[in-house]
Amino acid sequence: MPAQQGNPIVSFLPLILMFVVFYFLLIRPQQKKQKEVAEMIKNLKKGDRVVTTGGIIGTVQAVHDDYAVLKVGDQDTKIEVLKSAVQDLRK
Repeated sequence: MPAQQGNPIVSFLPLILMFVVFYFLLIRPQQKKQKEVAEMIKNLKKGDRVVTTGGIIGTVQAVHDDYAVLKVGDQDTKIEVLKSAVQDLRK
């Protein structure tokens, strides 16, 4: 007795459903976060308090093409960090 041949779309439906769920739960929010971080980096200005990916908290003293100068600590300690290393703004 031959096996019944079902609609091929029905057999791929679970795979398609999994992709849609992954897209809305993982891929889309990550893309949104990347756009927000890129916009924040583009709008860095003097006086912003930032956190780097290494956990350093500082105040932006100057902004250049690909890096920013941060003032850290109580003294006038200044460090240069790549703009791509800036993770977040602190209030």
